[in-house]
Amino acid sequence: MGNTSGHDADAITIRQALEDDVQQIGKLWVQLVAYHRERDTRLPMAAEDGELLYAARIRDRLDDSHTRTYVAVTKDGEVVGFTLGLILDLVPEMFAPEISGFLADIYVLPAYRGRGTGRKLVEALMAWFKSRGVTHLELYVATKNAEGRAFWAKMGGHDIMQRVRVEV
Repeated sequence: MGNTSGHDADAITIRQALEDDVQQIGKLWVQLVAYHRERDTRLPMAAEDGELLYAARIRDRLDDSHTRTYVAVTKDGEVVGFTLGLILDLVPEMFAPEISGFLADIYVLPAYRGRGTGRKLVEALMAWFKSRGVTHLELYVATKNAEGRAFWAKMGGHDIMQRVRVEV
């Protein structure tokens, strides 16, 4: 019974990211990229200064009305997960406009997975989308990311299109 890893999921707080969080988010993003690369080396590598560039991107979007970043924070203030979402029109102008939520990134440290942290991050983002009149969100999940695909299936996600790569 109980939490054998020493991490109490109930002690995790989900809140909107602050400027003080952006460096930790940048570090988590590097781990996200490495996680994807471990599963498929065809996925892009982080640039040498990717951590700093990503942190700057998050910082620049903290006050953007069409972007929201949430963090999962321990009682000690450690950021152990994050998600980045955007409101945008995902279809070209020759289609009827369709404002969508786009989940650009999500990552939770391994020690905090399987305890509802990712679900809480997504639920916070979905509540924000809903408050803005968005009725659905879309995202990319790597084909070889079985853990991620299972997570999204549990969240009610379903495939609507497959992105294909052909080497030339």
